[in-house]
Amino acid sequence: MAYLYLAIAIVAEVAGTTALKASEQFTRPLPSLVVVVCYGLAFYMLALVLRTIPVGIAYAIWAGVGILLVAVAGAVIYREIPDWPAVIGMALIIAGVVIINLFSGNVRH
Repeated sequence: MAYLYLAIAIVAEVAGTTALKASEQFTRPLPSLVVVVCYGLAFYMLALVLRTIPVGIAYAIWAGVGILLVAVAGAVIYREIPDWPAVIGMALIIAGVVIINLFSGNVRH
């Protein structure tokens, strides 16, 4: 269940971050509400994850996958296309998450 909760936390965080741009500095009520609800859900789910997955591992996965998905959402929704150095940097972050999941003794499957 921990990885399901982590997936929900990641999706909620990505939705909240995407809505954060749409909120226009919290001047638009609906996107602002989406930000607050999504971040609340994301942190609640992350708290549930921390019952079984060490905080450093959970946060690395949450942040790494979140970075990639926010970049994709930014490209699709806002037409903010990352340049090659950004793509390479994100690829290295994802490689780190994969290495953690495959080789770390701290990850419980």
